[in-house]
Amino acid sequence: MKKKVLSTILTFTMVISALTGCGGATSAPAATDTQSAPADAAQTAEAPAADAAQTSEAPAAELTGIDAIIAEAETMSMEELAKKAIEESNGKTFYGVGNSSRGKSALPVFIEYLQTIDPSYTMEFEWQQPKNNKIFEQLTSDSLKSEGTFAMTLIQDGNQIQSKMVDTDILKTFVPKEWAEANGTTADAYEGFLPLQTLNKVFMYNNTGSATYTNCWDFVYDGSHPLFMGVDSEIVGKNFLMMLTEDKYATWLKEAYDKLDDTKKAYFEPTIQEMQADANDLGLGANGAYALAWIKLWVNNYNEQTDDGPICNTLVDASATDQSGLLVYSKLRSVEESATVSVNNINVAAYQDGYTGIGGYGYCHYLFLTKNSPLPWTACAFIAFMTCTEAGFEPWGKDMGGYSANPNVAKEVEEKFNHSQGGGDEFPAKNDRGYDWWTTDGELVLEDPAYCSEVSFSVGSWIDVLDHYAPGE
Repeated sequence: MKKKVLSTILTFTMVISALTGCGGATSAPAATDTQSAPADAAQTAEAPAADAAQTSEAPAAELTGIDAIIAEAETMSMEELAKKAIEESNGKTFYGVGNSSRGKSALPVFIEYLQTIDPSYTMEFEWQQPKNNKIFEQLTSDSLKSEGTFAMTLIQDGNQIQSKMVDTDILKTFVPKEWAEANGTTADAYEGFLPLQTLNKVFMYNNTGSATYTNCWDFVYDGSHPLFMGVDSEIVGKNFLMMLTEDKYATWLKEAYDKLDDTKKAYFEPTIQEMQADANDLGLGANGAYALAWIKLWVNNYNEQTDDGPICNTLVDASATDQSGLLVYSKLRSVEESATVSVNNINVAAYQDGYTGIGGYGYCHYLFLTKNSPLPWTACAFIAFMTCTEAGFEPWGKDMGGYSANPNVAKEVEEKFNHSQGGGDEFPAKNDRGYDWWTTDGELVLEDPAYCSEVSFSVGSWIDVLDHYAPGE
């Protein structure tokens, strides 16, 4: 059955490709290399270069409405934006919507900042956090109004942002001047979405038994059923799997496979060989079969959970002998130590000597204005406040495993909270090694919205037809 479905998918993909190649109306993704661009560029201060030749030759378009406001705002300092916000929103109500409830925590701090400039300033606010991935429907519905309800959004899932929000012009990227400068670029040169932070989900395992996980392939080895939020309940998990087929990460999987012993290689080899034809059909690179084999075995075997919190609570209990999972790193912050529950009952796989292969995956919270924002200047100022000041980022920065996309802010956060020694000698698993370590030695797979959007129909549909593990059957 899977082969028939895959054949249909690939046939349709080839038809679309042919039409596009012959001058069809299908447009290219708006952001190229977006996740690795904002996340990597923001953390290493190496911003992606714009296509200068094409930009300089194109006639200058006269911007109007929200686009004109954003263009002007991108030339202004934080204080200049603040004054514009005060003028625009004094005495009004600001409506925001996001995947993170912490936007609600950042808004009163933002208002306090504006009051240092104008003590008479007041602004009410409401922050909504839609459940079950309804944020895309909510923003789409709001975009149909001449003036929207929501001024801005904090949103995740680069694939759907690209295809449903950016390609459709519902959301608008604003790049604060001071954020761009901190990353060694300019708003005009910067390409991609504006990331507030990169979050990481990492492989962990209970260490109270004899099981060891020294290679990322161990998590899909015979008898392993890692705890994981299902790809249908949290779409960034599906983006992670799709990203594994990108050449860089497929190569990481091949290199990890090469370091396995002969027994484990013999176990995985038939699946890898089986996947070779699919890898060719899907147009993947030289190591695509290794990526598809890992994905297939992961989906066939992970034990689906509703949320990362319960996964963490399970793994840190002494009774969870030899169990493993892939979950948000920051969940360790809320573990309450007891006789049977302890952070010391788990190991972060990538922190262990001799561990090989991917240590987890990273995805961003992105910030956008809505195309019909009722308070665009205030939205720009709020976005700049969150991305360019430690106080604005603090609702997220107080936890390990969430890395500001502004290197200056990231440094201030570490100086204040000392996440690298968050657990000290007592709880070494909580000593965060930081973004630079995770994206190099830790082999963190980074979500790229443009790539996910590109392969969502082909690879994504291939993932959709894989069999899922059902405990007890």
